[in-house]
Amino acid sequence: MKGTCRYFRQFTYLTLWLGTIALIGFFQRNVKGGMLSPIFKPCQPTMNVMFLKTHKTASSTILNILFRFSEKHNLTVALPYRSDVHLGYPQRFKATFVEEFRTIGRNFNIMCNHLRFNLPEVRRVMPNDTFYFSVLRHPASLLESSYIYYKYSPAFRKSKNVNEFLASPWSSYNLTEKNWNFNARNHMWFDLGYDNNAEYNDHYVQSVIQDVEQNFQLMLIAEYFDESMILLKNTLCWDLDDVIYFKLNTRSLDSVQTLNPESKEKVKEWCALDWKLYTHFNNTFWIKIQERMHLKTLYKEVALLQKRQKELMEICLLEERAIDETRIIDKKLKPYQSGHAKILGYNLKKDLDNKTQAICQKMIIPELQYTAYMYSHQFPNKMRKPVDFPTP
Repeated sequence: MKGTCRYFRQFTYLTLWLGTIALIGFFQRNVKGGMLSPIFKPCQPTMNVMFLKTHKTASSTILNILFRFSEKHNLTVALPYRSDVHLGYPQRFKATFVEEFRTIGRNFNIMCNHLRFNLPEVRRVMPNDTFYFSVLRHPASLLESSYIYYKYSPAFRKSKNVNEFLASPWSSYNLTEKNWNFNARNHMWFDLGYDNNAEYNDHYVQSVIQDVEQNFQLMLIAEYFDESMILLKNTLCWDLDDVIYFKLNTRSLDSVQTLNPESKEKVKEWCALDWKLYTHFNNTFWIKIQERMHLKTLYKEVALLQKRQKELMEICLLEERAIDETRIIDKKLKPYQSGHAKILGYNLKKDLDNKTQAICQKMIIPELQYTAYMYSHQFPNKMRKPVDFPTP
């Protein structure tokens, strides 16, 4: 009996000891806060990423984030062939639109320049474990932005403003016109590789949305850009500084037109495919957030992102915000101007140390110059059209 009791006590002590070890292994001390928090298996940052860069959706800012991430980790970017800025856009993407595809094959890590999505061809370039994501914007604000930025488009030329265009879009929109008319109707649908002039049909629309859900693990929402960056960061297991940004390719307020209530409603009909796409993924966006974190946690991280962004702006920028391109001192940092849009840029502070200047410069460099810079460093022996870009 005594032996049995002794055995039972030993077993109990062993169980308690193992339980204590398990608890110690489950919790770690947060030195800063002095609190115990669960230890989770550390995730590894995702290195293979395909970003479908949709038009007029804050996608230039995301491209900048991805380029900086690729440089940080010495990744290989699927860059446009020769001197092109886009990956064959507006043609459907082909693997041969990528520089050195025949040599590098499926060993590219990042793809983020403009292209019209074509999954089989993208898969010829990107590895099997690639993470696919894109960004959507409310069709009304997207159409207004497109109208200003692509005023040279055949559909937009005749009307005085976006409200006039939307009052009677068929009077200037020609289905047979193939020269950049797609930016006037269901532009996101077009970028995703589908027919932007397809007749609306519930079955067709739902089948396309299902395809998009299968092809892309994440759809961000431009109207919730900071929330999108936190969701992206946590999904990809990246650091906060990986998604810090300065807004790029933004317009001055005097080149923004106000849509009247009738126009806002008209967009839902005129761009019905985009409207259905946007409303669906706006809903799933918040579902994905709630699956990953509490809203309190989300907005704590958003606050940290905004604080860090403000700190960097104070360190880097001569002015507090983006400025008119005519006021930009370094001409190599001037953004491309298009249509009637007045695209803003930045000035860096003088006398920054070399390391800080390199970091700050990458935050503000416009898309065309950054693409040229990436190309020259990834393919130093290739010939391409001369493009002025900053040397970090």
